[in-house]
Amino acid sequence: MLNAIFRSMRLRQWVKNGLLFAGLVFDRQLNNWPAVLTVLQGFLAYGLVSSGVYLMNDLIDLKQDKAHPKKRLRPIAAGELPISIARWTAAILIMAGLGMGFILSPEFASIAFFALVLNLAYSLKLKHIPIVDVIVLAGFYVIRVAAGVALVSVDRFSPWLYVFTTFAALFMGVGKRRAEINMADHSAGKTRKVLAGYTSEFLDQFLLAVLTLAILTYSLYTFSAPNLPENHSMMLTIPFVIYGFFRYLYLVQVERSGEAPEEILYQDRPIQYTLLLWGLAVLIIFYIFTGA
Repeated sequence: MLNAIFRSMRLRQWVKNGLLFAGLVFDRQLNNWPAVLTVLQGFLAYGLVSSGVYLMNDLIDLKQDKAHPKKRLRPIAAGELPISIARWTAAILIMAGLGMGFILSPEFASIAFFALVLNLAYSLKLKHIPIVDVIVLAGFYVIRVAAGVALVSVDRFSPWLYVFTTFAALFMGVGKRRAEINMADHSAGKTRKVLAGYTSEFLDQFLLAVLTLAILTYSLYTFSAPNLPENHSMMLTIPFVIYGFFRYLYLVQVERSGEAPEEILYQDRPIQYTLLLWGLAVLIIFYIFTGA
């Protein structure tokens, strides 16, 4: 039973909550240990809420998950976790996460609660509306950044990063839909109703549009945002971002993967190395060459 609960919590997807640290990193506060500790606690609180939401989503999507070639193996859909226990577990996780978040920061808790409500709206209605569904998916990533910023006092976090996060998340969301269509083409039918509102050609154009905007906004951030090194050394990180995006595009369109973007992060070595090199470059530029 405990194993089924932990699997339903999808702890692997907590990697998305790493965006809570964006405010710390880009405001150059990684040497501010009280702030780091606060964000770590926020990471745990947001993770608990996220896991509760995953359980709720599995309950809402139970019928569809049973017809999905992969999701039918999830504990609730497979009958390993009773519905009543799943409901209680979801409620406990959400209340614990929101309570912990409120102690850390009422603003953080409000953002986490908004994400919860938006996720419910997405699961019940919004995920069935083409274009709106991927915009909401992207919004969840931006909300994580905002939640992290709410935990600490930031002075050097550029609004450009919110814009970049929006387009980067849109890129992943559209890529996810493109991968789902790839999979649906090789199965008996489409397991998501929203896929009927998309075509491969439209999603390919959508991908290229948000890809262009993501690279453009990140590039603009590196040389126009305030409080960056005066020698524009942040521009040296642009190639890593470009390669990362095109690698993901390659995986979606050539390798026909990408239905679960977080799994790519765990499995694809080039993506992992690119993120590592990009992260090291940012840390060196922010904390060694220019000082914290």
